Formats: sequence, structure tokens, C-alpha cells
Amino acid sequence: MTDVTETEINATSEAAPAKKGLPKMALIGGGVAVLLLVAGAGGWFLTQSGGGDAGHDGEIEVAAETAFYDLPDITVNLSNPGGAAEFLRMRIALEVRDETMIEVIEPRLPRVLDAFQVYLRELRRSDIEGSAGIYRLKEELLRRVNLAVYPASVDNILFKDILVQ
Repeated sequence: MTDVTETEINATSEAAPAKKGLPKMALIGGGVAVLLLVAGAGGWFLTQSGGGDAGHDGEIEVAAETAFYDLPDITVNLSNPGGAAEFLRMRIALEVRDETMIEVIEPRLPRVLDAFQVYLRELRRSDIEGSAGIYRLKEELLRRVNLAVYPASVDNILFKDILVQ
């Protein structure tokens, strides 16, 4: 039938690997090109979205409008059944968004102090020990002050002094 010579076999066997090598190189080159495009697009988006000074000016401006309102000193006796009397003395400041909130809070100040007194008198010394205890106290006082001054809102409670004796 057909006689195939050794040179024809060698010629076809050398041509086949050359065809397989070309697509591998094209795939690797295409992959590198896609990776460079993605990295370039990501870098462009990062520099466009938050790199300007205009975005930071707004944040500084909001922080400058913050106002603080000092509450009167609070002194309460802690709950200590059967033991020696323990007292808690606190100096607190309220952080609000702007000065107009203070005008809304001032007439409601007796409600705020009452809510604080009722809560603080039920505390035990162990309730306010450690950073976790102070954090819980802060969150509870913030919740109570926001209920007392509604529709105004307080953004944060700042402890100036906490003394337990």
C-alpha cells in the first residue's frame, strides 16, 4: 500500500510538537496580558475613588461641628446588700452633632439625670469592673439618654471621671 519513509515520519513527528507549543505560549501570554489589564484597572479605580483631597475635607468638616455638653456631677450609692456603703461618682460629657442639639437637650436634662440615677443605683461594684464593665455602662447610659432626649440624639457618652469608693 503506501510506503512511508523514515524521513517522512521524522518530518511529521517534529511538526506536531511545534503546533502544540505555540498554543501554550499564546495562552501564557494572554494570561499575563489579562493580569496586567486587571491590575492596571484596579489601580486606576483605587486612585480615582478615594485619592482626592475633596473626600477628606468633608470628614474634617463634620468632626469640627461636634459639640459637647457637660452634665452635672453624679454621685450615687451602689447596691450592696448587707455590706458597707459604696459610692460611685461620675463626671460625664455628651457628644452631639451640633450646637442646636444642646438647645433641645437642656430642657430635658431632668429626665436624663433621673434615668441615670435609677439605673446607677441598681449597679453593683462588680458590674462596672474592668473595661468590659465600663463599656456596658457606657452603652446603657447612651441608650437611656437617647430615650430621654428624643427627638434629639446623642452620639456618644464621654467619661471624664469615674470614682468608686
